[in-house]
Amino acid sequence: MFWKITLLVVASIQITFCQNVSGIMLPTQLLMGAGTSAYQVEGAWNEDGRGLSIWDTFVHDYPEKIEDHSTGDVASDTYHKTKEDVALLKNIGFHFYRFSISWSRVLPKGFENEVNPLGIAYYNTLIDELLANGIEPVVTMYHFDLPQTLQDLGGWTNPNIIKWFTNFARILFENFGNRVKSWITINEPKQLCRFTYAKGLIAPGLVSEGLGEYLCIHYATLAHASVYHLYSRRFRRSQNGKVGLTIDGSWCEPVDKKERDAASRKIAFDIDMFANPIFGQLGGYPDFISKFIGYKSKLEGYTESRLPKLSPEQISYIKGTADFFGLNFYYTTLAKSGPSTLLNTKDMDVEDLPEPNPIKNVNESIKLAAIGFRKVLRYVKTKYGNPEIWILENGFPTTEDSGLDDQSRISYFKNSIRSVVDAINKDKVNIRRYTVWSIMDNFEWNKGYTVRFGIFHINFTDPSRERVPKASATFFKTLLATRTLPTE
Repeated sequence: MFWKITLLVVASIQITFCQNVSGIMLPTQLLMGAGTSAYQVEGAWNEDGRGLSIWDTFVHDYPEKIEDHSTGDVASDTYHKTKEDVALLKNIGFHFYRFSISWSRVLPKGFENEVNPLGIAYYNTLIDELLANGIEPVVTMYHFDLPQTLQDLGGWTNPNIIKWFTNFARILFENFGNRVKSWITINEPKQLCRFTYAKGLIAPGLVSEGLGEYLCIHYATLAHASVYHLYSRRFRRSQNGKVGLTIDGSWCEPVDKKERDAASRKIAFDIDMFANPIFGQLGGYPDFISKFIGYKSKLEGYTESRLPKLSPEQISYIKGTADFFGLNFYYTTLAKSGPSTLLNTKDMDVEDLPEPNPIKNVNESIKLAAIGFRKVLRYVKTKYGNPEIWILENGFPTTEDSGLDDQSRISYFKNSIRSVVDAINKDKVNIRRYTVWSIMDNFEWNKGYTVRFGIFHINFTDPSRERVPKASATFFKTLLATRTLPTE
């Protein structure tokens, strides 16, 4: 995820409501797991044939853009701790582990003509170790770490990225698809495109608002569809897996009744921009967004819209290219009309208002987040035909010096689960998976190591990178062992 310290965070879980004397029983069909991404945890940035990614370049060339001037060179050192980390997952009782594959570790120069056998071997070892311990591998193909060689050619703003990404996916299907049955093509295309090619906040740190951002969205959407069709054409029958992508499902509430349109615009730009082409009844970008950007483009003197147009053939090609709706949910914002603020695209015309800080205003932020989460689940169900939803990220932030007794994180998980109970039982939302973010503290993008999401603590000044359980790790171990959520 991309972290903004003033945003609040929210969890999610599918639960069938069943009250007993000690709490709410979890259903037997519920799958719960934990997640990481390659650059945030692997380390070994220049070992065993791995090529440079945009994050290697970004943190080394622009250390001032990382809050604590840190890097992911070693990070949580999962590259050297496969057995230890799988043992942590097994000890907690997680059913699956969501991790991403470093494109640069498998294809050091980004292209399919040079495959790194040591990179393939590393992920084979991880996958086999997970399966040997009864844990399902859930694999993300792209989680913000493009090979630098491809970024030098324009990255996600170059139409050739569709071909490059599809070739990378083919390598993954060929090498791991006999054991991996759950694939996520792209993590959070909003963050991938807006925060990298518009706002310059994360690698590669480019600023091209309303131009580069929309090129990225356009080609990333087509690249996802291309990979989905590749799997269906060549691998689905023999491998029998599922393919989807993950959308950041942040919710927005109007500051008052007069600002409902502003909140609706933000939801459309943040969720529907990415979901409608795949899950919408008619496909394509939302009609409102296409007209809105086209209108603003003409006012600025452009002869055509800054948002690339999807042809009827492309709309048909993209529509339906997901076997599940991957949803990451972290926060609820309040909004009103006005100049777009930092994390909003310039065409949105929405001003985010200060929300409760989850670190300083724990109870208030948890309450608002839980309310927003039920609403976004209901929104996805109603707007997109009740798809199968996989919650693929959720977590709660603390500071680097907040210690092991993370009661605020536990309180957050409890409240969030209860809100999803209502979504499942009262709104009949079809949720199948829930993923804790994260199993361990890691490199949190431009926040470095100043913000912690792990249920295991890591001291990043200690070369051993020892994993120490926080109270939240015990919470999940008990939850999974008893299948009961405490109600007090």
